[in-house]
Amino acid sequence: MKYHVNGELVPEDEATVSVRDRGFLYGDAVFETMRVYGGQIFEWDAHENRLHDGAERLGFDNAVPDDLHERARETIAANELPEAYLRLTVSRGVQSRGLTPGEATEPTVVIQIGELSHGGVDGESVWAEPATVQIVKTRRAPDVALPADAKTHNYLGGVLARLELERAATEQYRADEALLRDMDGNLVEGTTSNVFFVEDGTLKTPSLDGPILPGVTRSVVLDLAADERFPVETGEYVPADVRSADEAFLTNSTWELRPIERADGIAVGAGPVTQLLTRLFDEYVEQRHYDD
Repeated sequence: MKYHVNGELVPEDEATVSVRDRGFLYGDAVFETMRVYGGQIFEWDAHENRLHDGAERLGFDNAVPDDLHERARETIAANELPEAYLRLTVSRGVQSRGLTPGEATEPTVVIQIGELSHGGVDGESVWAEPATVQIVKTRRAPDVALPADAKTHNYLGGVLARLELERAATEQYRADEALLRDMDGNLVEGTTSNVFFVEDGTLKTPSLDGPILPGVTRSVVLDLAADERFPVETGEYVPADVRSADEAFLTNSTWELRPIERADGIAVGAGPVTQLLTRLFDEYVEQRHYDD
């Protein structure tokens, strides 16, 4: 496997960054995880815009290279992986010691790649079965503490939430994803996913007014629902809303749409809305990346 590191393709075992890199020392970095279908990056513009927005929030948008898309395409071609995921990271790079960033920035830019299954209408899900989710005690940091709309290296909240799942796991029960609440107890998102549920035929998902990452797949699903004139609502919800839902699912770039089978031990499952949106999403991918 070859990764793209600071403008060069290198073997995976030679893909290294400095121990003085600010992304390593302080989490001073942004990243995007993207899906590749048929050799093309899904929703590149949305991912690139979110990356730039995150870098701007951290104060180094001018350091993001202009040829990121070309570097990503080179990585896909060099590894001959038309079906894959890409993780693209931009850190502020190596600077002098101390928390305060310097004005001059030489960013560290890394692109990693890994093989995934074929997508689209005849594709295969990367997940083996629907998800089991669990509400955890760990809360999503408020936006005034860490910018929720920036996908940064500060993922300790997610790590702590997943550790809670590990501590609660038994041979009979193991949750796949932790659902997080904000400081007021409202449901916000998973550690690596956005959450949707259906109640009385209305598709619902937490509003971006809360500390929620604006997921790219989340946005596509909302657009597909709007095209079908589904009743859609965004707002403030509590964990009980998912537990009592008619159906529920998670979204992210690699899972696409993943039904929630159980929430806090209570059966939820997929249903007609989840199934239709999954089919519409597969058709959307098929049309954009596989149709001649």
